[in-house]
Amino acid sequence: METIELQQTLPEVFAGRDRVISDVWHREIAFQKGKIYLLEAASGTGKSSLCSFIYGYRKDYQGIISFDGQNIRNLSVSQWVHLRKTSLSMLFQELRLFGELTALENVRMKNALTGYCQRKQIDEWFQRLGIDGKKDQKVERMSFGQQQRVAFIRALCQPFDFIFLDEPISHLDDGNSRIMADILKEEVNKRGVGVVVTSIGKHLPLEYERVLKL
Repeated sequence: METIELQQTLPEVFAGRDRVISDVWHREIAFQKGKIYLLEAASGTGKSSLCSFIYGYRKDYQGIISFDGQNIRNLSVSQWVHLRKTSLSMLFQELRLFGELTALENVRMKNALTGYCQRKQIDEWFQRLGIDGKKDQKVERMSFGQQQRVAFIRALCQPFDFIFLDEPISHLDDGNSRIMADILKEEVNKRGVGVVVTSIGKHLPLEYERVLKL
């Protein structure tokens, strides 16, 4: 996948508003593979909804979202399965980890589906992000900031053309935010992928191709 296009896209819940001021909603915009974007937003402006629309599990929007010119409303279930396994990775704001599983089990479950990462690489990410000693701890007993780092590692354990990170550092200190950014930059350089980061305040310290106000 090379391009994700939005054409006059708008959440249905916003349809009754007289005026929507945004660089994204009701516009024509394209996210290109190999570039890094930041979506700055206030709470309630639809950033998590946008991620949900693009990932295909919510369809309550107007307008068109296309992958390389194909309207995603026309994709079959099998096509979505393939895209989520090979082209799209998502770090959700609410993380969607399995609390009853350990940190490593959450990551290994994802990696077992793709076979993408070697155990050595996963261990290195845990170590760099300061949660090496938490690998065998159940996620439900970890802080939210620790869980964010686990979810980030999990999101990397697959091939993808685009990765979306919805408020990935809301509970991280500056040091761990920089480490996460460094790891992401390494993966961008290695894979040549597109990155879309959302933020309502602090954001990953990256060199953004474009900053959009949602």
